[in-house]
Amino acid sequence: MVEATSIKIENLMETSHVKFGTSGARGLVADMTDRVCFAYTIGFIQYLEAIGDLSGSGEAVAIAGDLRSSTDRIMRAVIKAVEARGYRAVNCGKIPSPAVACFGLAKNIPAVMVTGSHIPDDRNGIKFNKVAGEILKLDEAGLKKQTVDIDETLFDSRGMLRPECFPDPTPIDSEAEDLYRRRFLDFFPADFLAGKRIGFYQHSAVGRELLPALLTMLGAEVTLLDRSDLFVPVDTEAIRPEDVELARRWADEFHFDSIFSTDGDSDRPLVSDEKGRWLRGDVAGILVSIYLEADSVTTPVSCNTALEKCGRFKNVRRTRIGSPYVIESMIAATREGYRAVTGYEANGGYLTNTNIIKGGSVLTALPTRDPLIVLLGIMGLAASRNKTVSALLDELPQRFTVSGRLKEFPAELSRKIIDNLSSGDLGRDKLKIEKLFAAHFGKVAELDTTDGLRITFENREIVHLRPSGNAPELRCYNEADDENRAAEMNGTCLKIMEGWR
Repeated sequence: MVEATSIKIENLMETSHVKFGTSGARGLVADMTDRVCFAYTIGFIQYLEAIGDLSGSGEAVAIAGDLRSSTDRIMRAVIKAVEARGYRAVNCGKIPSPAVACFGLAKNIPAVMVTGSHIPDDRNGIKFNKVAGEILKLDEAGLKKQTVDIDETLFDSRGMLRPECFPDPTPIDSEAEDLYRRRFLDFFPADFLAGKRIGFYQHSAVGRELLPALLTMLGAEVTLLDRSDLFVPVDTEAIRPEDVELARRWADEFHFDSIFSTDGDSDRPLVSDEKGRWLRGDVAGILVSIYLEADSVTTPVSCNTALEKCGRFKNVRRTRIGSPYVIESMIAATREGYRAVTGYEANGGYLTNTNIIKGGSVLTALPTRDPLIVLLGIMGLAASRNKTVSALLDELPQRFTVSGRLKEFPAELSRKIIDNLSSGDLGRDKLKIEKLFAAHFGKVAELDTTDGLRITFENREIVHLRPSGNAPELRCYNEADDENRAAEMNGTCLKIMEGWR
């Protein structure tokens, strides 16, 4: 007799400590038992059935993973859940998140990526993609409402699949990797990077074989750097000091045109100039948008305002922080008739919601974070103007962003503070804010509550306060006309914020 347990996904989030959101399920590896991963995957499939993405007739579901030590086990649990629900698992192997998403879009099937992105190796996650791409906020709500029935005989007392219940080995299907590679080779000429020297910082990124090989196919001279057998948590928004120093040293030694890397699942880029200085993602995104001749660009409200100030784009849209909001805005822009609809995030991930046509070639739409188009777009723009990457940066309006955060800062306290400073009474709110910040930044000119509280002062300096969406942290973003001033502002703000604990 089957021993089944009914589990509500909303309850599982609390009891397992593995939270679920639009980035998927994430948590400590110790908490991400096979049973928990199986249940989340069943919930995802049930939701797809409810919205018509799956019909129950044995369609395919694409599955891939990153290079974390726990990924193979979690992929096995995901495959078991797919098969238990009556579907066919396509094992795409260890490939970048955008590659499996691209495959899902091309084949009109759902795609699942086992990855914790940039977080440490003691954590992992599962990212879910519908037939149309990433799950959005409405999908997140629908998935949380699912109730799943779990066959408890599949699992031991630790919540791990019993060996006799493992799915049969699934051979790796290379078509997803091939499709992703072809997307770029069909758009860019074979000699696109001829004469360019690119350093590829491999560390433990899942794209460390595929991406440098692609760059070589496009004509670049690629030097592989610092491959790691242990997982390295490279965060493209909070670059480690050791990675800053490595890039500068490599630039001095090898004289690269650029150094390129990604985070763990290779959906967010790190791109440097020829001097080994890593570009902020929200500045890199502007250069790529110029190269792709975008007529609509969406980015979160926290990103650098040089986007508007450069005056290059017909339509600029600002959203809350998070790729679901960027995608929803891009969908709206497409419906409004814009022909080249793109978006980017501060982490550097670049998204395209329409096919991009340039020189008679077509770059197919990929409405999920992609890193490679960032390097290629910047290199293409530099070549078209016969300039270095640093010279491209000098051409942009000189606005600089620096961000910082207070860890172990309760979300409830963050929200209380921000709510108190943005009550809706503009005159009163300005007085409260100026009492805290006027001595350092002057009078308040504008307030924006799209996501947290973004304060623009009369001198056009910016302070943006925001609770983290997935950690007990209070974040602060600062923007100014001078990089040192932005860093000074950030230090000042963090000291003020420390007094709020």
